[in-house]
Parts: sequence; C-alpha cells; structure tokens
Amino acid sequence: MNVLARSVRAAAKPLAMARFYATEAPVASDALRLTFVVPHKALYKATDVQQVNLAATSGDMGILANHVPTIEQLNPGVVEVVESAEITKKFFVSGGFATINPDNSLNINAVEACPLEEFSLERVQSGLVEAQRVFSSATTDKEKAAAKIEVEVYEALQSALSK
Repeated sequence: MNVLARSVRAAAKPLAMARFYATEAPVASDALRLTFVVPHKALYKATDVQQVNLAATSGDMGILANHVPTIEQLNPGVVEVVESAEITKKFFVSGGFATINPDNSLNINAVEACPLEEFSLERVQSGLVEAQRVFSSATTDKEKAAAKIEVEVYEALQSALSK
C-alpha cells in the first residue's frame, strides 16, 4: 500500500454520521436529469425527463429517477426518451456509454445519434444487403471486422424500424 495513502487514512478525521427522521431526509426527485451528447452537439443538456430506455451490452434498460448508479456500454440500438406522458422521442445510436449517477442524473455519450424517423426502412434493408455482400467477400481480418460492425448496425436499425 502507498505510504501517502496510509498516512492520510491514519490522519484523517472520521466523518460524522448523520441520521435523519423520515421527515428530515432529503426529498428524492421524481425527475431524471438527462444530458445526451454526440461529439458535435448536445441533444439534451441537463433536461428533466420521466424515463430513458436504452440498449446496453448487459441488456435493454429502462432508467427512472433514483436508479442504481452504474456505467453501461451502449449497443447499436434505440435510445427512447420519455419527456412526459405525451412526448416520447427515439434516437438510433451506433454505440457509446451511459452513466447513471447517484444524483438522479443520466449522461449519455454517443458516437452517433439520429432521430429514428429520419431513416427509411427500404434504404436500411438495401444497405444491409450490401453490407452482407461486403462481409462475405472480405478477405482480411480487418475488412471482416469492419464489415461485421456495419452488418450489426444495419440489423439493429432494421429491427428498430420494424417495431
């Protein structure tokens, strides 16, 4: 163990434990504060929303206020933002990370994100056919890996548009 860390631990004052009656406890917010960014712009910047649904590598998740803090890698798929009972927006992301913080905030950093309604199912299907052709004719490992990623993204996009 590091000498400095041991010294600091030994010299630091213990934190005072604070206990509250239920009426004195901090009130938990019912809103989730969303920050959703791509490299070139912020889609949401500390905006209160009701819920966010996303496709993570550990599975599909629905995130509400007071969710357990975690960090999730995003799969290619849909990020659905439920702003209110009447307003829901869907974005297709190619990948990224979601960080759920203890303060009811959610930060989504996506490589690419585009509103789902901007895609055409017919064009996605033709792109998938072309990506599968490129994958089957790839000769090097690098070409195969790039083509496989393209096929996976098109398949996720086709699945999202078919729902």
